[in-house]
Amino acid sequence: MEIIGNISKMESSSREVVQYLLPLGNRKIIMNELIGQAVQLDFKGKIHCIKCGRETRKSFAQGYCYPCFTTAPETEECVLRPELCRAHEGVARDMEYAEKHCLSDQVVYLSITSGLKVGVTRSSQVPARWIDQGALKAIEFARTPNRYTAGLMEVALKNHIADKTNWRKMLLGSDPGHMDLVSEKARLKAMVPEELRSYLTENESVIELTYPVERYPEKIRSLDFDKDPMVSGVLTGIKGQYLMFDQDRVINVRKFGGYLVQLTTSV
Repeated sequence: MEIIGNISKMESSSREVVQYLLPLGNRKIIMNELIGQAVQLDFKGKIHCIKCGRETRKSFAQGYCYPCFTTAPETEECVLRPELCRAHEGVARDMEYAEKHCLSDQVVYLSITSGLKVGVTRSSQVPARWIDQGALKAIEFARTPNRYTAGLMEVALKNHIADKTNWRKMLLGSDPGHMDLVSEKARLKAMVPEELRSYLTENESVIELTYPVERYPEKIRSLDFDKDPMVSGVLTGIKGQYLMFDQDRVINVRKFGGYLVQLTTSV
């Protein structure tokens, strides 16, 4: 099989084992079927903005040209820091986009990735957001009507637990999954400011996720198309947005959104 196209972040679905699709141009490759097989990815030296499609010499924020990086609603500062969202005040780069993404049902969650962390996502992105982060388990902590309020709760909680994933630790396959998320949720409720407690939920359902990994790396070597345009080897697993190869090598697919890549396999 030989396919060429601009690469995008992998799509996923939660089943007994997480299933991954890799968008490549107008095709979607079933990546689970390639685990254990020899796979080669060749960067062809061209990058196209995932927003407007124009060719760009450098990619910003995982796939945007610079003009789109500075103007697109997908790269607004509240994407990374929801407490800075101003859509509820009528201020946004694109209010139509904000209505769907910022002024909609938001989930504040606890998950176990490299350890216990707090995060925020739209309710429609559950469990895709947890899969993207390589979470082993996750639980809903609160629901808010907008991104700003969810961000305030996240800020309050990150004084007590992490709000970011240590991606190297997540990929090493260490299992912090013994943590009891129901107990952690009960403990952390006391850390929430009084004015935000009405958004806390009683949902104690814990989602567990299993990834298609034959072998975890022992010492990670991160691959980068900008430094080495060819990645080849046996695909040993997928977790989060990372492809794992033999010899402890990994590559973050999402980082290279818009890169023109040729995929070659024997399957």
